[in-house]
Amino acid sequence: MTLTQERQLILLKPEGGINLEFGTALSEQIATIEPRCNQLWVIDLAEVDFMDSSGLVPLIKGLMSARQSGCRLVLCNVQPQVKLILELTQLDSVFEIVPKYEDIICDTPGKSLAFTS
Repeated sequence: MTLTQERQLILLKPEGGINLEFGTALSEQIATIEPRCNQLWVIDLAEVDFMDSSGLVPLIKGLMSARQSGCRLVLCNVQPQVKLILELTQLDSVFEIVPKYEDIICDTPGKSLAFTS
């Protein structure tokens, strides 16, 4: 898994499947992030080909942590198998999901990076 942390952008790129074991590692990775107000947290799921229900836990914890810190969390490049899990659990309406990483960067300059409800 890759973690890139700049001042206003956090990019996580997990690989493989997100199950109980890998979900724990992802949770630990997210916990190392030093949140700053108005950061953009991106989880690029391009290389994630499988996720079970235990893999949802780190994503939900990450979303809660981002929101509590005044940050915005976005999922991108969600593969069909993972998208199905998000849809079945109705979490596709909770997470901000965009098709490609480039769509986030192109869409962000005129907007606040922070989550707004």
